[in-house]
Amino acid sequence: MTEKIIKAKKAAWENSPLIHSITNPISINDCANFVLSAGGKPMMAEHPLECADITKTASALALNIANITDARMQSIKISAKTAEEYKVPSIIDAVGVTCSKLRLDYINGLLSDTKISAIKGNIAEIKALLGIHTETIGIDVKGCGDINEDIKAVNELVCRYGCTVMASGKTDIISNGTETALVQNGRREMSLVTGTGCVLNVLAATYMSQSDAFTGCIAAAVIFGICGELAEHKNGMASYKNAMLDKIYTLTDDEIRDNIKLNFF
Repeated sequence: MTEKIIKAKKAAWENSPLIHSITNPISINDCANFVLSAGGKPMMAEHPLECADITKTASALALNIANITDARMQSIKISAKTAEEYKVPSIIDAVGVTCSKLRLDYINGLLSDTKISAIKGNIAEIKALLGIHTETIGIDVKGCGDINEDIKAVNELVCRYGCTVMASGKTDIISNGTETALVQNGRREMSLVTGTGCVLNVLAATYMSQSDAFTGCIAAAVIFGICGELAEHKNGMASYKNAMLDKIYTLTDDEIRDNIKLNFF
Protein backbone atom coordinates (compact mmCIF):
# COMPACT_ATOMS: atom_id res chain seq x y z
CA MET A 1 0.00 0.00 0.00
CA THR A 2 2.89 2.41 0.66
CA GLU A 3 3.95 2.19 -2.97
CA LYS A 4 0.34 2.64 -4.12
CA ILE A 5 0.18 5.84 -2.07
CA ILE A 6 3.40 7.12 -3.62
CA LYS A 7 2.13 6.19 -7.08
CA ALA A 8 -1.12 8.15 -6.53
CA LYS A 9 0.87 11.14 -5.23
CA LYS A 10 3.13 11.14 -8.29
CA ALA A 11 0.21 10.68 -10.67
CA ALA A 12 -1.53 13.75 -9.24
CA TRP A 13 1.53 15.82 -10.16
CA GLU A 14 1.87 14.25 -13.58
CA ASN A 15 -1.80 14.50 -14.58
CA SER A 16 -2.97 17.69 -12.79
CA PRO A 17 -6.51 16.35 -12.19
CA LEU A 18 -9.40 18.79 -12.05
CA ILE A 19 -11.01 18.46 -8.62
CA HIS A 20 -14.51 19.92 -8.42
CA SER A 21 -15.25 20.88 -4.82
CA ILE A 22 -18.53 22.07 -3.39
CA THR A 23 -17.36 22.99 0.08
CA ASN A 24 -17.99 25.82 2.53
CA PRO A 25 -16.68 29.40 2.53
CA ILE A 26 -14.95 28.84 5.87
CA SER A 27 -12.34 26.56 4.30
CA ILE A 28 -12.69 27.08 0.55
CA ASN A 29 -9.42 28.97 0.09
CA ASP A 30 -7.41 26.43 2.09
CA CYS A 31 -9.01 23.54 0.20
CA ALA A 32 -8.08 25.09 -3.13
CA ASN A 33 -4.49 25.74 -2.06
CA PHE A 34 -3.97 22.22 -0.70
CA VAL A 35 -5.30 20.69 -3.93
CA LEU A 36 -2.86 22.88 -5.86
CA SER A 37 0.00 21.91 -3.56
CA ALA A 38 -0.83 18.23 -4.13
CA GLY A 39 -0.66 18.68 -7.90
CA GLY A 40 -4.36 19.02 -8.69
CA LYS A 41 -6.42 21.83 -10.18
CA PRO A 42 -9.25 23.05 -7.94
CA MET A 43 -12.62 24.23 -9.24
CA MET A 44 -15.00 25.54 -6.60
CA ALA A 45 -18.19 25.94 -8.66
CA GLU A 46 -21.42 25.68 -6.69
CA HIS A 47 -24.12 27.48 -8.67
CA PRO A 48 -26.95 25.01 -9.36
CA LEU A 49 -27.11 26.04 -13.03
CA GLU A 50 -23.46 25.28 -13.79
CA CYS A 51 -22.32 22.59 -11.36
CA ALA A 52 -23.37 19.68 -13.59
CA ASP A 53 -21.27 21.02 -16.47
CA ILE A 54 -18.24 21.36 -14.20
CA THR A 55 -18.66 17.90 -12.67
CA LYS A 56 -18.80 16.26 -16.12
CA THR A 57 -15.30 17.49 -16.89
CA ALA A 58 -13.77 16.79 -13.47
CA SER A 59 -11.44 13.98 -12.48
CA ALA A 60 -13.09 13.76 -9.04
CA LEU A 61 -15.82 15.44 -6.99
CA ALA A 62 -15.48 16.50 -3.33
CA LEU A 63 -18.71 17.39 -1.51
CA ASN A 64 -19.07 18.95 1.94
CA ILE A 65 -22.26 19.81 3.86
CA ALA A 66 -20.65 22.20 6.34
CA ASN A 67 -22.21 25.71 6.46
CA ILE A 68 -25.07 24.32 4.39
CA THR A 69 -27.41 26.56 2.37
CA ASP A 70 -30.42 25.88 0.15
CA ALA A 71 -28.37 26.58 -2.99
CA ARG A 72 -25.49 24.36 -1.85
CA MET A 73 -27.87 21.53 -1.00
CA GLN A 74 -29.31 21.74 -4.51
CA SER A 75 -25.88 21.89 -6.13
CA ILE A 76 -24.52 18.95 -4.14
CA LYS A 77 -27.43 16.78 -5.25
CA ILE A 78 -27.02 17.80 -8.90
CA SER A 79 -23.26 17.22 -8.90
CA ALA A 80 -23.55 13.90 -7.07
CA LYS A 81 -26.05 12.63 -9.65
CA THR A 82 -23.86 13.89 -12.49
CA ALA A 83 -20.78 12.20 -11.01
CA GLU A 84 -22.69 8.92 -10.78
CA GLU A 85 -23.86 9.23 -14.40
CA TYR A 86 -20.42 10.10 -15.80
CA LYS A 87 -18.50 7.75 -13.48
CA VAL A 88 -16.58 10.56 -11.78
CA PRO A 89 -15.18 9.44 -8.37
CA SER A 90 -16.94 11.28 -5.55
CA ILE A 91 -16.60 11.75 -1.80
CA ILE A 92 -18.95 13.47 0.64
CA ASP A 93 -18.05 14.84 4.07
CA ALA A 94 -20.92 14.37 6.55
CA VAL A 95 -20.01 17.44 8.60
CA GLY A 96 -22.38 18.29 11.45
CA VAL A 97 -24.92 15.49 11.06
CA THR A 98 -24.64 14.91 14.81
CA CYS A 99 -26.01 18.35 15.64
CA SER A 100 -28.47 19.12 12.83
CA LYS A 101 -31.55 17.12 11.77
CA LEU A 102 -31.54 19.08 8.52
CA ARG A 103 -28.07 17.80 7.61
CA LEU A 104 -28.74 14.25 8.78
CA ASP A 105 -32.00 13.95 6.83
CA TYR A 106 -30.44 15.54 3.77
CA ILE A 107 -27.38 13.31 3.56
CA ASN A 108 -29.37 10.15 4.36
CA GLY A 109 -31.67 10.99 1.46
CA LEU A 110 -28.75 11.74 -0.85
CA LEU A 111 -26.96 8.50 -0.01
CA SER A 112 -30.13 6.50 -0.53
CA ASP A 113 -30.77 8.01 -3.97
CA THR A 114 -27.23 8.41 -5.33
CA LYS A 115 -24.15 6.21 -5.57
CA ILE A 116 -21.21 7.94 -3.86
CA SER A 117 -17.67 6.52 -4.06
CA ALA A 118 -16.71 7.41 -0.48
CA ILE A 119 -18.24 8.81 2.70
CA LYS A 120 -16.10 10.76 5.17
CA GLY A 121 -16.78 11.97 8.69
CA ASN A 122 -15.54 11.72 12.24
CA ILE A 123 -16.66 8.58 14.05
CA ALA A 124 -19.64 10.33 15.65
CA GLU A 125 -20.84 11.46 12.22
CA ILE A 126 -20.36 7.96 10.78
CA LYS A 127 -22.39 6.49 13.64
CA ALA A 128 -25.08 9.15 13.26
CA LEU A 129 -25.63 7.97 9.68
CA LEU A 130 -26.40 4.57 11.23
CA GLY A 131 -28.76 6.05 13.82
CA ILE A 132 -26.27 5.60 16.67
CA HIS A 133 -25.97 8.48 19.16
CA THR A 134 -22.49 9.61 20.27
CA GLU A 135 -21.60 12.40 22.70
CA THR A 136 -20.30 15.44 20.81
CA ILE A 137 -19.45 19.09 21.40
CA GLY A 138 -20.65 20.85 18.26
CA ILE A 139 -19.10 18.89 15.41
CA ASP A 140 -16.32 17.39 17.59
CA VAL A 141 -16.37 13.96 19.20
CA LYS A 142 -16.42 14.02 23.01
CA GLY A 143 -13.89 11.55 24.40
CA CYS A 144 -12.57 8.35 22.83
CA GLY A 145 -14.65 5.33 22.00
CA ASP A 146 -13.78 1.66 21.66
CA ILE A 147 -11.76 1.13 18.48
CA ASN A 148 -13.38 -2.23 17.79
CA GLU A 149 -16.86 -0.72 18.02
CA ASP A 150 -15.75 2.12 15.76
CA ILE A 151 -14.41 -0.33 13.17
CA LYS A 152 -17.67 -2.26 13.33
CA ALA A 153 -19.66 0.94 12.70
CA VAL A 154 -17.49 1.92 9.74
CA ASN A 155 -17.94 -1.50 8.15
CA GLU A 156 -21.67 -1.44 8.78
CA LEU A 157 -21.92 1.82 6.83
CA VAL A 158 -19.78 0.31 4.06
CA CYS A 159 -22.27 -2.56 3.79
CA ARG A 160 -25.26 -0.22 3.79
CA TYR A 161 -24.09 1.93 0.88
CA GLY A 162 -21.53 -0.26 -0.88
CA CYS A 163 -18.79 2.37 -0.85
CA THR A 164 -15.54 3.23 0.90
CA VAL A 165 -15.98 4.86 4.33
CA MET A 166 -13.37 6.99 6.12
CA ALA A 167 -13.76 7.87 9.80
CA SER A 168 -11.21 10.56 10.63
CA GLY A 169 -9.76 10.99 14.10
CA LYS A 170 -6.69 10.20 16.20
CA THR A 171 -6.75 6.90 14.31
CA ASP A 172 -8.29 7.18 10.86
CA ILE A 173 -10.40 4.12 10.01
CA ILE A 174 -10.86 3.44 6.30
CA SER A 175 -12.73 0.44 4.90
CA ASN A 176 -13.99 -0.84 1.57
CA GLY A 177 -15.71 -3.88 3.06
CA THR A 178 -12.86 -6.23 2.17
CA GLU A 179 -10.01 -4.48 3.98
CA THR A 180 -9.94 -2.06 6.92
CA ALA A 181 -6.98 0.31 7.21
CA LEU A 182 -5.94 2.08 10.40
CA VAL A 183 -3.86 5.24 9.88
CA GLN A 184 -2.22 6.81 12.92
CA ASN A 185 -0.35 9.66 11.25
CA GLY A 186 -1.05 13.21 12.39
CA ARG A 187 -0.77 15.26 15.54
CA ARG A 188 -3.15 16.94 17.98
CA GLU A 189 -2.36 20.46 16.73
CA MET A 190 -4.02 19.69 13.38
CA SER A 191 -7.40 19.78 15.12
CA LEU A 192 -6.70 23.36 16.23
CA VAL A 193 -6.64 24.60 12.63
CA THR A 194 -10.06 25.32 11.12
CA GLY A 195 -10.85 23.31 8.02
CA THR A 196 -8.37 20.43 8.29
CA GLY A 197 -11.25 17.97 7.90
CA CYS A 198 -12.37 19.77 4.76
CA VAL A 199 -8.80 19.66 3.44
CA LEU A 200 -8.60 15.92 4.09
CA ASN A 201 -11.78 15.51 2.04
CA VAL A 202 -10.46 17.33 -1.04
CA LEU A 203 -7.09 15.58 -0.79
CA ALA A 204 -8.92 12.25 -0.76
CA ALA A 205 -10.72 13.32 -3.94
CA THR A 206 -7.39 14.31 -5.50
CA TYR A 207 -5.79 10.92 -4.85
CA MET A 208 -9.00 8.99 -5.63
CA SER A 209 -8.86 10.51 -9.11
CA GLN A 210 -5.54 8.72 -9.66
CA SER A 211 -6.30 5.39 -7.99
CA ASP A 212 -9.47 4.04 -6.37
CA ALA A 213 -11.60 5.29 -3.50
CA PHE A 214 -9.99 3.05 -0.85
CA THR A 215 -6.40 3.82 -1.88
CA GLY A 216 -7.19 7.51 -2.35
CA CYS A 217 -8.64 7.89 1.14
CA ILE A 218 -5.69 6.07 2.71
CA ALA A 219 -3.25 8.20 0.70
CA ALA A 220 -4.91 11.41 1.90
CA ALA A 221 -4.92 10.32 5.54
CA VAL A 222 -1.29 9.19 5.44
CA ILE A 223 0.10 12.12 3.43
CA PHE A 224 -1.82 14.84 5.27
CA GLY A 225 -1.02 13.22 8.62
CA ILE A 226 2.69 13.04 7.85
CA CYS A 227 2.64 16.68 6.74
CA GLY A 228 1.04 17.57 10.06
CA GLU A 229 3.80 15.72 11.89
CA LEU A 230 6.71 17.19 9.93
CA ALA A 231 5.43 20.78 9.68
CA GLU A 232 6.93 23.28 12.14
CA HIS A 233 4.29 24.35 14.70
CA LYS A 234 6.13 26.15 17.51
CA ASN A 235 5.12 29.66 16.33
CA GLY A 236 1.37 29.09 16.49
CA MET A 237 -1.51 27.79 14.42
CA ALA A 238 -1.42 30.33 11.57
CA SER A 239 2.17 29.55 10.66
CA TYR A 240 1.51 25.85 11.32
CA LYS A 241 -1.23 25.79 8.67
CA ASN A 242 1.14 27.40 6.18
CA ALA A 243 3.88 24.97 7.15
CA MET A 244 1.54 22.04 6.39
CA LEU A 245 0.76 23.61 3.02
CA ASP A 246 4.48 23.95 2.30
CA LYS A 247 5.14 20.38 3.42
CA ILE A 248 2.54 18.77 1.18
CA TYR A 249 4.26 20.52 -1.74
CA THR A 250 7.75 19.36 -0.74
CA LEU A 251 6.96 15.93 0.74
CA THR A 252 9.30 13.25 -0.61
CA ASP A 253 8.67 9.57 -1.28
CA ASP A 254 11.24 8.64 1.36
CA GLU A 255 9.48 10.81 3.95
CA ILE A 256 6.32 8.81 3.28
CA ARG A 257 8.17 5.49 3.56
CA ASP A 258 9.96 6.57 6.77
CA ASN A 259 6.93 8.04 8.56
CA ILE A 260 3.88 6.04 7.46
CA LYS A 261 1.87 4.55 10.35
CA LEU A 262 -0.52 2.18 8.59
CA ASN A 263 -1.93 -1.14 9.73
CA PHE A 264 -4.71 -3.36 8.45
CA PHE A 265 -7.36 -4.82 10.72
